[in-house]
Amino acid sequence: MLMKIAILLIVLTELSLPLAAQWAQRPKAGIPRTADGKPNLNTPAPRAVDGKPDLSGIWAGRSVLADYRSDYGKPWVQALVQQREENYGKDNPAFQCLPLGPGYSTAEVPTKQIVQTPAMILMLNDDLTYRRIFMDGRPLQTDPFPSWMGYSVGRWEGDTLIVESNGFSDRTWLDKLHPHTDALHMTERYRRPDFGHLEVEVTFEDSGAYTKPWTTRVGAVFTPDTEMLEAYCDHSQNANRPENWVGKASDEEKTAVAVAPEMLSKYAGVYKGFWGPRPRLVDVTFIGGRLYVAVDGNERMPLIPQSATLFTAGGYSYAFIRDTDGPATHVVESHVTGDYKYQRQK
Repeated sequence: MLMKIAILLIVLTELSLPLAAQWAQRPKAGIPRTADGKPNLNTPAPRAVDGKPDLSGIWAGRSVLADYRSDYGKPWVQALVQQREENYGKDNPAFQCLPLGPGYSTAEVPTKQIVQTPAMILMLNDDLTYRRIFMDGRPLQTDPFPSWMGYSVGRWEGDTLIVESNGFSDRTWLDKLHPHTDALHMTERYRRPDFGHLEVEVTFEDSGAYTKPWTTRVGAVFTPDTEMLEAYCDHSQNANRPENWVGKASDEEKTAVAVAPEMLSKYAGVYKGFWGPRPRLVDVTFIGGRLYVAVDGNERMPLIPQSATLFTAGGYSYAFIRDTDGPATHVVESHVTGDYKYQRQK
C-alpha cells in the first residue's frame, strides 16, 4: 500500500519533468572547445556588443540554496505550508499544468533559453512560458495588473544584471510549498562567472505574507550543441488527474520501523548523479538520531525508515546500497519514471 501511495504522489513531480531526449548534437559556433573538440565551460564569459556579460544561451537549473525560515511566515502562511507539506503540495501550479510564475524550487526551475539584446532580455522557458525584462530604463509599474509571470525591468551594476519584478498573481507559488500575495516584489541578481555557469540570487519581499525578506540562490549550467525541447504537462489520463492523487505525508510515519542509530549513521553523506538530463545532489544527514535528506539544496526532510535500507520522504523512496559493513556507496531514488542511482562522494 505504501508504494502504491508513493507512486501516485510521485506523479506530481513527474508531470512537468522535461524530456530526457534532446535535439541531435550539433556543434555550434562561438562555443570554446578543448583540443578534442569538447565544449570548454570554464573559459571566460562572453561579452555583448555593449561590453556587458552576454547571458544568452540554454541553461539547465542545477541547485537551490534557500535561507527561508518557517518563522518568517505570518501565521496564515505557516498554517498553509503545514497543510501543503501534509498533502505533498499537490495543488502546486506546476502539478496543475499552470505557469510557475516566480517559482524557484529546483524540481520546478525550468530549462530556459536567454536571448539578450540591449533593450530587452527574453527568457523562454521549456514549459512554454516566457518573461520579458525591459532594459530601456523604464520604471517598474506601481500597480500592475496581476499576471502569471509578472512584470520585470532590468539594469546592469558592473557585471551583475539586476532584475526587479512585481505584478505576480497570488495563484503562483514561490517554491514547492510557500505562498505569496499580490504585494510580492522579487529582486534577481544574475552573474555569469565563466562561460558555462550562471549564478542567480533571488530575494522575495512580501509584507502581506512574510515578516522579512528571504533569499534563494540558484545555479545553472550552459547546455551546448543542442536545442531546447518543450516540457510536456498532460492531465488527459485519468490516473494523473489531481483529484485522483491520494496519500498524506503522515501515512509514511504509520508504517515506519525502528533502525539502529549506528546503522543510520552509515547512510549519511552526499550523493551525486543525474535525474534524467539534470544533475542531482542528494545530501543525507544524521541529526539527533534521525536521517534527513535535502535534494539540490532544498529544505531538509526527514527520511522515514520502511526497512533497514528503504526510506521515504516527500513521496519519494530512497534505497541505500552498501558493499561492506562500511558507509553506503550509493542511494537509489525512485520516481514514477524509474529508479535513479546516485554515487556517494568521497
